Parts: sequence; structure tokens; C-alpha cells
Amino acid sequence: MEDAQVTTNEIQASIVCSATHYDKQRTPAGVIAEYLGLNPQPTFNVEAVCASSGVGLRIGWSFISSGLHDTVAVVGFQKMTELSSAEVQEVMGRSGDVMWESPFGTTMPAYFALYAKSHMQKYGTTEEQLAKVAVKNHFYATKNPKAMFQEEITVEDVLKSRMIASPLKRYDCCANSDGAACIILASEDVARKVTDTPVWVAGLGLASSPMALTSRGPSYASFDCSVNAAKQAYGMARIKPKDVDIAEVHDCFTITEIINYEDLGFCERGRGGKLAEEGQTYLGSKIPVNIDGGLLAKGHPVGATGASQIRTLVKQLRGEAGETQVNGAEIGLAHNLGGIGMYCAVTILKT
Repeated sequence: MEDAQVTTNEIQASIVCSATHYDKQRTPAGVIAEYLGLNPQPTFNVEAVCASSGVGLRIGWSFISSGLHDTVAVVGFQKMTELSSAEVQEVMGRSGDVMWESPFGTTMPAYFALYAKSHMQKYGTTEEQLAKVAVKNHFYATKNPKAMFQEEITVEDVLKSRMIASPLKRYDCCANSDGAACIILASEDVARKVTDTPVWVAGLGLASSPMALTSRGPSYASFDCSVNAAKQAYGMARIKPKDVDIAEVHDCFTITEIINYEDLGFCERGRGGKLAEEGQTYLGSKIPVNIDGGLLAKGHPVGATGASQIRTLVKQLRGEAGETQVNGAEIGLAHNLGGIGMYCAVTILKT
């Protein structure tokens, strides 16, 4: 609110985004609105697992585009540490089909390990290439004061870390975390009044995939919802992947970031591992990706992640990112995946 120079009275609606099954409060939207002093304006709860606040941004944009509201707050949050790691894994496993998958003990690391094995078999992707993603994201987390992990790691550290679900090791996985992020969306007229540096929503994509993995086959080396959401967002923004200056992608596991490179069109299919190996996603290279630490090192408080990605891009497009600033950044892309790729929101921002 300080950044946008608005008061609670000027915020006409709030959209609260979280994966509610981590929280003891069944309907957090009402509580959050009360805490923030946003009553009696309407509030809405949005849940799309890890993509909750990416979806929330689209809904807020729709409210404003329809003329229903001029100013909307999108609040993403999660408090995961009130549950034990075992409880969190059990709850997260239920993001899959609760009749045919989760009763057999599937967890998020196990689900994404299937994708890792498939990508390795199909394209020759290596564990060392996966490790390069973790090394990069931990490196940039040391430059982000809001990141959860503030230490650099090496490829050897990743390869020697504890096996979680083969081939994914401890450093290939994001951690349970607490966190929150807020975006204030406004109509063009309001935005021009409250800031000299507006950042515009230029493209939006949203897609889904079948809940059950058995309905997706035959290959698990790509996320169809990401491909479809990206196609929509690029079309709406009238740009191509090569036009993107900086990207925030959903790296819940190292393999996910590599697949995202391909699904978003940053490299040819099967070349994601090489892109990581060659350092082409560092600052100053072909396409800087997750140079705030990403989910792996910045943290992944599920409901807050999509909003946090937008915050990073806004800082970059305003030229306020400090030592990780991408020179001349004008177009940013946020990719927010939900669950085991059941949902995907892609947002393109422009200056």
C-alpha cells in the first residue's frame, strides 16, 4: 500500500490465495481481510494449489477489466511449518487423485521424480545438469535478503545430498516454508495517478491438465498445461519467447525448471539440461531465470509463490533489483505451476 500510495478505503476488493489444506483456518480470506482492515469490501478465496496467486492475479485483472472494480489487492500466503514434514508430504500427496494415486503413498518428490526419470530417458538429461539448476538458484538467493536459504552450494553438494526420490536429492527439492506476498492491481486511470513507474499486465495464460497422471501419457517429459498457458500469454502479449528479458519459473524441483525452459520456448525440446549446463540462465546470459533464488532457495510458501514471482518482475522492470538487475529489462514472464502440473498460470508484464 505504501508503494502504490493507496489506502484501505481505496482497495475495492481482496483476493486471498492459499492452498487451504495446510492451514487450520478453513476459510482464510475472511480472516486476512479483517487483519488488513479491508472490510466491508468483498473478499474472495482462491485455491489452485501452488498456482493459487498466479490464478488470483488473473481473477483480479478480470474484475478490473470488467469495470466492476478499479483497485484490487491480491494476497498470497502460506504457513506450512505448523505441520510436520511428514504431515506436509501427506497433504501435498493428496494434490493428486485421492482415489487412484495418493492412497498408494505418492508424494510430491515421487511425482516429480517420475518426470525426471522420463526426461532423462528421453533426452539424456543428467543428474549433474539438474544440480546446476540448484547451484544457480542458491547463488542468487544469497543476493536476495528475503530468500530462505542464504548459502551457496556446489554441484558436488547437490550430488552428495540425501536421496529423496531417485534421482531427486535433498538439494533438488524446495523446502516447506512460511511466507506472504501482495500485489495491488489497478485500472489504467488509477495506476497513472498513483505511480510514475507503472508495470502493465500484457499477457495472461491459464490452462489445466488431467488430475491423474495415467490420463496424461505417454510421456512425462513435459507439462501440457504450461505449453498451453504460455501459448495463450504470448498470443495476448503479441510477443515470442525470444522477446522475454527475464523469467520467473516454477522450480519446485530442479527437473521442473529444466522442463519449463522447453515448455516456455526458451530452448528446443530436450535442450533444457544443456541450457542449465552452459549457464545460459544466469544474469547476463541468454535468458535470466529465477535470479531471486526461485522456489528452491527463495522458498515456496505455496499460496504466496505466484505473487512473489510478480513482485520480483516488477522490481526488475522498474530497475529496482540492485545487483541482480537485468539491464534494460522491459518484458518479464512469470510461470506458476499448480500441483503435479494440473494447473498453470503464465503472466507477461511490460513496462
